[in-house]
Amino acid sequence: MRALIMAGGGGTRLGMGEKPLVCIAGRPMISWVIDAFTKAGCFPIVVTSDKTPYTKNWCRANDIPFISTDGRGYLEDLNSAVDVLEEEGPFFISVSDIPCLRPETICAVWNAYLDSGMDACSTWIPIALCREFGTEPRYQLEIHGTPASPVGINILKGSLMGGEQEEFRLLLREHGLVFNVNTRSELKLLETHFQSLMV
Repeated sequence: MRALIMAGGGGTRLGMGEKPLVCIAGRPMISWVIDAFTKAGCFPIVVTSDKTPYTKNWCRANDIPFISTDGRGYLEDLNSAVDVLEEEGPFFISVSDIPCLRPETICAVWNAYLDSGMDACSTWIPIALCREFGTEPRYQLEIHGTPASPVGINILKGSLMGGEQEEFRLLLREHGLVFNVNTRSELKLLETHFQSLMV
């Protein structure tokens, strides 16, 4: 199963160059995400743009498959990548800045998606868990009665792109997923907790 790792944004809020290449524990954030999907049995493909030329070079140097898009926006880049791949079946989409993502979590999401029988799957983390670690979500929705924030991992069906897909919303209670790095303060929080979260 393919996993599209979205890495075409400017990363302006973080202000440290191309966000996928910002290092955690001596490795670019995106490498942790790619490894998690690979270990889960997926085939990761990085979706880049002209805004992330160094990420393209990093992919080339590390033999990581990538697709270059116009960088017009997250959804536009996603649709462009799906068109290039001629993807018809289900596939993962992931942000590149969740380095605490674990292969076991990816497998759990896939199994929950299959059990749901729905077209798509989105993943969420409780707001209370985010606040426990000091992160402040920018968007929230009530999921199964719990205020929650999106994790940044989804499953979509290629044949239904451009239309509405019936979505299963999966609530995950995993500490490492509260860290979606967009600011320097969030990066510092992640660096403080990283080793304990990856045990």
